[in-house]
Amino acid sequence: MSGVNVMRMKDVIISVTGVQQGVNGPDAMELVTAGQYGQDEKETLLTWQESELTGMEGTKTSLCVQPRSVVLSREGTLNTRMEFEEGRKRYFLYETPFGSATMGLNTRRIVNRLGAHGGEIYARNKIDGGAEFRFWLPAEEESNT
Repeated sequence: MSGVNVMRMKDVIISVTGVQQGVNGPDAMELVTAGQYGQDEKETLLTWQESELTGMEGTKTSLCVQPRSVVLSREGTLNTRMEFEEGRKRYFLYETPFGSATMGLNTRRIVNRLGAHGGEIYARNKIDGGAEFRFWLPAEEESNT
C-alpha cells in the first residue's frame, strides 16, 4: 500500500448563507445546492458546481476545513483561493472575467460543527465590516435500502 489516504465523498445538499455588511445594513444571500462531502482524520471537504444563479457558472467551489483554518477555492470561470484563519488577516487575489483585485480577510471567528452526518461551518470577519458565511449540511436521514 502506498500510504495515501483517499477521502470518500458522498452526495449531499449544501446550504450556503453569506452576509455582507453594506452602507444600508446587512445584505444576505442564501444558496441551496447539490454537492459532495467528505471527511477524514485531518480535514473536511465540501465541493459544488456554481450555477448561472451565482454568476459563476462553470466554476467548481471547494471548501477545505482543517482544525484552525478554512480554505475556499474556486476553479473555472472564476479562480481564487481564500484562506480564513481565526485572528489573522489573509490576502488573496480575486479573479473574475472582468479583472482581478487583491482583497483581505480579517477573520474574527471560525466555528466548525461538521460531523459525519451533517452540521455547519461558520466564519466571520472582524468588526470593521466585511462578511460572514455559513455552510450547513442537513443531518443524514437513515436509509432502509
